[in-house]
Order: sequence, then C-alpha cells, then structure tokens
Amino acid sequence: MPLTLNVNVSKKVGEPDYGSRGASVTLQQEIDGSLVHNPAQLQSQIKSLFQQAREAVEEELFGRTVSTGATENGASSNGNGHHRQANGRRATDSQVRALHAIANRQKIDLRSLLDRQYQLGRPEDLSLQEASQLIDELNSESAQKGGRL
Repeated sequence: MPLTLNVNVSKKVGEPDYGSRGASVTLQQEIDGSLVHNPAQLQSQIKSLFQQAREAVEEELFGRTVSTGATENGASSNGNGHHRQANGRRATDSQVRALHAIANRQKIDLRSLLDRQYQLGRPEDLSLQEASQLIDELNSESAQKGGRL
C-alpha cells in the first residue's frame, strides 16, 4: 500500500516601509508503504522533500538557491567561507545606503565585491550581520589607506 508524503514550506521576509513578501510551496510524493518499517529511509525521504521545498521557496523569494553546504542548524555556505542563515534578518535600509556611500567614496564596484565575497548581486540580499561586517571591513580599509569617512 503506497504512502503519500506532503510537505509545506512557507517563508515571509520583511521589506522596507513595513512591507513584506512571502512564498509558499507544497510538495506531495507517493512512496512505497514498506518504508514505515524502515524509519531511517523514511526520514531520509521526508528530509529530501523538505529540502526541495525550502530551495524552491528561497529561489522564489531571492532568485537564488542556498542549498550548497547546508548544515543542520539551517545555515548554508556560499562556498567562500561565508555562512548564510536561511531565516536570518536582511540588511537594513541604512546599511544598504551606507554600503553604497562607502563604495562610491572609495570607488569600489559594490556589485563585483558582493559577487566575489558573497555570490550576491545586491546589498539588500545580505544578512544583517553580513552587511555590518562588510561596512566595518570597508571602513577599516579606508582608515588603513589614510582616508576619512
């Protein structure tokens, strides 16, 4: 007798001016009923289905997947030593403005920097912590060059 697995993943992210946007996906898969006698294999099927659903939601919300190097605590690696928190807060408007201002002042191509260090195209896609660290790094580099911000 076949079993039907249903998983649902929803995520909502904050936007400027108290807005938000969300995405939700429900996946259904029919599996062999004998898996109830093999809990480890059943759990593996369930985890796989949830991972696919999470990736679909991330792709819908952010236009990219964060599945590379997934860890058990929900963090994932972007392959460059940086770890993204799948449910972390996004960079604030103030941080985004600061990054643009610092990059302009230092004549840095912000888009290239974000792509190289985080595999992202926009500072809005940074986490709160990543944005804060990048601002500190850029300010530190400016101070080392003798510049004033």
